[in-house]
Amino acid sequence: MEASAGLVAGSHNRNELVVIRQEGEPGPKPLEQLSGQICQICGDDVGLTADGELFVACNECAFPICRTCYEYERREGGQVCPQCKTRFKRLKGFARVPGDQEEDDIDDLENEFIGQFLAESMLQGQMSYGRGGDVEFPQVVHTMPQVPLLTNGEMVDDIPPEQHALVPSFMGGGGKRIHPLPFSDPSLPVQPRSMDPSRDLAAYGYGSVAWKERMENWKQKQEKLQMSRNVNGGKDWDDDGDGPDLPLMDEARQPLSRKLPIPSSQINPYRMIIIIRLIVLGFFFHYRITHPVPDAFALWLVSVICEIWFAVSWILDQFPKWLPIERETYLDRLSLRYEKEGQPSQLDPIDIFVSTVDPMKEPPLVTANTVLSILAVDYPVDKVSCYVSDDGAAMLTFEALSETSEFAKKWVPFCKKFNIELRAPEWYFQQKIDYLKDKVLPSFVKERRAMKREYEVFKIRINALVAKAQKVPEEGWTMQDGTPWPGNNVRDHPGMIQVFLGQSGGLDMDGNELPRLVYVSREKRPGFNHHKKAGAMNALVRVSAVLTNSPYLLNLDCDHYFNNSKAIREAMCFMMDPLVGKRVCYVQFPQRFDGIDRHDRYANRNIVFFDINMKGLDGIQGPIYVGTGCVFRRQSLYGCDAPKLKKPPTRTCNCLPKWCCCCCCCSGRSKKKKNAKTKQEKKVRTSPAFSLEGLENGIKEIEGKKSVIMSEQKLEKKFGQSPVFVASTLLENGGTLKSASPASLLKEAIHVISCGYEDKTEWGKEVGWIYGSVTEDILTGFKMHCHGWRSIYCIPDRPAFKGSAPLNLSDRLHQVLRWALGSVEIFLSRHCPLWYGYGGGLKGLERFSYINATVYPFTSIPLLAYCSLPAVCLLTGKFITPELNTVASLWFISLFICIFATSILEMRWSGIGIDDWWRNEQFWVIGGISSHLFAVFQGLLKVLAGIDTNFTVTSKAGDDEKFSELYTFKWTTLLIPPTTLLIINLIGVVAGVSNAINNGYESWGPLFGKLFFSFWVIVHLYPFLKGLVGRQNRTPTIIIVWSILLASIFSLLWVRIDPFLPKSDGPVLEECGLDCN
Repeated sequence: MEASAGLVAGSHNRNELVVIRQEGEPGPKPLEQLSGQICQICGDDVGLTADGELFVACNECAFPICRTCYEYERREGGQVCPQCKTRFKRLKGFARVPGDQEEDDIDDLENEFIGQFLAESMLQGQMSYGRGGDVEFPQVVHTMPQVPLLTNGEMVDDIPPEQHALVPSFMGGGGKRIHPLPFSDPSLPVQPRSMDPSRDLAAYGYGSVAWKERMENWKQKQEKLQMSRNVNGGKDWDDDGDGPDLPLMDEARQPLSRKLPIPSSQINPYRMIIIIRLIVLGFFFHYRITHPVPDAFALWLVSVICEIWFAVSWILDQFPKWLPIERETYLDRLSLRYEKEGQPSQLDPIDIFVSTVDPMKEPPLVTANTVLSILAVDYPVDKVSCYVSDDGAAMLTFEALSETSEFAKKWVPFCKKFNIELRAPEWYFQQKIDYLKDKVLPSFVKERRAMKREYEVFKIRINALVAKAQKVPEEGWTMQDGTPWPGNNVRDHPGMIQVFLGQSGGLDMDGNELPRLVYVSREKRPGFNHHKKAGAMNALVRVSAVLTNSPYLLNLDCDHYFNNSKAIREAMCFMMDPLVGKRVCYVQFPQRFDGIDRHDRYANRNIVFFDINMKGLDGIQGPIYVGTGCVFRRQSLYGCDAPKLKKPPTRTCNCLPKWCCCCCCCSGRSKKKKNAKTKQEKKVRTSPAFSLEGLENGIKEIEGKKSVIMSEQKLEKKFGQSPVFVASTLLENGGTLKSASPASLLKEAIHVISCGYEDKTEWGKEVGWIYGSVTEDILTGFKMHCHGWRSIYCIPDRPAFKGSAPLNLSDRLHQVLRWALGSVEIFLSRHCPLWYGYGGGLKGLERFSYINATVYPFTSIPLLAYCSLPAVCLLTGKFITPELNTVASLWFISLFICIFATSILEMRWSGIGIDDWWRNEQFWVIGGISSHLFAVFQGLLKVLAGIDTNFTVTSKAGDDEKFSELYTFKWTTLLIPPTTLLIINLIGVVAGVSNAINNGYESWGPLFGKLFFSFWVIVHLYPFLKGLVGRQNRTPTIIIVWSILLASIFSLLWVRIDPFLPKSDGPVLEECGLDCN
């Protein structure tokens, strides 16, 4: 797809398709201007050589092949002409490939395009599917040559049909060919030619000298492999059971990553204290339950229930951290294996998704910096495609992306020339470091200054677009050519696609190719549920599958930029490692943030979660998906099960009785039949359907062989009615369908982002991002783990990505509210980890972590009650425990010691500081009694009653200084519970001290326990108190009003309780009326 194609907008349901070209763009080249022959592989023009002559790939038969297909066949394919089977000779201007010195010998071919053949066959049979008017698609059906082959058309030992003894000759034909195999027009006769031993027998292999040499080499490799296994004690290289496929002979064959277990000196004491804490908890609850408080039974009962809930919550959180690990990657080995000198890079392509909605809340300059960091990433440019999803259909985002694509032509070569590491220009020019470090080129200073001026001009242009967008014209926005902007109505507009950078028109200032950059805005119509971010991500999955279909995906929020240009390589060390990558569904990177104050008052960094909990999950089945900074395997998003583990063969014994042997034999036969059936199914699944006359006949033939390939109806029900997308799902290693023309791909891309495409399909249920929760990330990762996949947690030395976090208290609480609401929705849905996914591939401790991730908002109810108990105890003079004896004091002290010891040992093996741990503890209380509490009630109203409530934020003015946002106060309903709780505890402390002073020294002893309890609450709410008063103790008026109101209420209650009067249990004495004197 070319970058100069213009903005394509349309609606599949309304049968509309419009191409809007920018001013000055040339139109499409007329068909009459194309001259020369047509390539029989891809259908493009063969082209001319540098001398202006027609390009000829094969000098023997002059079979028409273009330069691109010729180079691809020599590098990736069979290196032989599809018609005459002569090995392609190296032509002038092309790189040398292995085997060029051995012109008479043909390398052995491994059928690595099986999935491609099957997908192409489906595409040919399905491309018209009744819509009519498909552009530039040949209605040609390819059939297998009716020639009796030695194997009756079956695949034997992965040898393609054209390499059997009798090879039919290609006779041309009027249709396009999708692969260099002897497909022919059915209207033309197929003439078999005689077998040439120098061509066919050598390729066929059997009986030749090359075959014997290959067998000897194979035996030697097997011997070396067995020796390497013996050296390693026969153990697997990974816990997942994937052993090495090749002997580790050199550095390039070494594993691309390895696990680093936590040292036993750190992890063993940690596990011991967990066990001790469990035992102490048992004795503690035994004492608490068997020693109630008669005069404060209600307080005692509430406290015991809360403590039991806290203990269960601790167990759910603690045990998934039982097996923490770290990982190490080897980028040099990745380059040695997949980037050999003098050869094209063999790294797998990747599609990168960036999602944005409202450019007023998500500034275009921030999105532009994220896109620039993606385009400048340290990865082969032809392997990277960036898709920007504009779910708000804003012309501001479109124009900002157009400006970004022009600036990228200057920024990307600058980064790669001088090896700039931080490749987001806004943050690069702001960093306070010595930018001359490790720079040796004298021109760097001059070019850096020039680039900084260029970026400042770019910022001014973006700011001008933002200023212009503040006032929307009455007639709506119009494009440069006067065409109305298709997205003027945000809730009712067609789908839009624009390729800014691509295969043509995507060159930088030095003439080098740039990664592909695509703008996507899915169709929106009234009456459709668009599923917010999850729906936008699924639309990107489909449109990227149609246009590029890379086997891996990376999704980023618009404010998360590449902080490490080698982040993709870090992920590929796991994904492309043959030892561990087969069962990996995604690689999750930790979230790191910029612009947070040094004290991190509201625990925005989430250090405890990312550096403790996620490392623990990585030792079980992998971390949960956190919504951004995650590299996916595309096939895992299609609802597929993880590859099954290969079990070692079982040993038999001759000393068993005959009846047992019979049972074993019967069992063995059944297993063999089952395995044979599985192999046959795999064989049919991977064998290309060359002999299909359209998809319907192919389905009947495959079903007759009891194949596992889905029928046409099942595929459409699962993936939707797009033949191009359905065909792309069968390509496990990715790759585009070469038989489709750019015009047809554009039409299919518009089709797959239409608003009704997902109706009556499994999108959002089993395929793609899962619907049903505002935290679609947790739900999507949970479904993958239930399918048996595992995930990887990668923490590079340099953080892979960095983003922005909310600074002020109100925004932070609303962020936590959204996360907690999503967890409540999952808990109340059919995907609740308590009852979903049994019998699948989800491990027990991994299930514990998902249960904890969905039930933690409900902890807010006992937490609120428990934090209210100190004030109640101080005001009433009662306590939740009876007078402690020596044994009870021992259990209380032991429990406190175990709690502190667990935290200290966690900080020791994880490497986090005590300040990060303490901030996390504080905000656990703050968020628990505010955001989590509201999330529970909001989730119950939404799921059970269908009432959707929103808590709005009213913004107040802030300062222009650094971190001024930190002191900005925004009133929200979430602030009421912690404010009230803080005030009543302060009043309780005053009341308790006053009561002790009034009653004398005897009441000071019981008072200390109550004061400690109350101070525990106040200290945890201290950051909240600082957020309320703001800078320099400037308390907002609303807080003063609330404080006076609540203080008045509690003052009236105080007068009613009247704690200063002495309390006596004796008889009531009245004054005698007689004067005794």
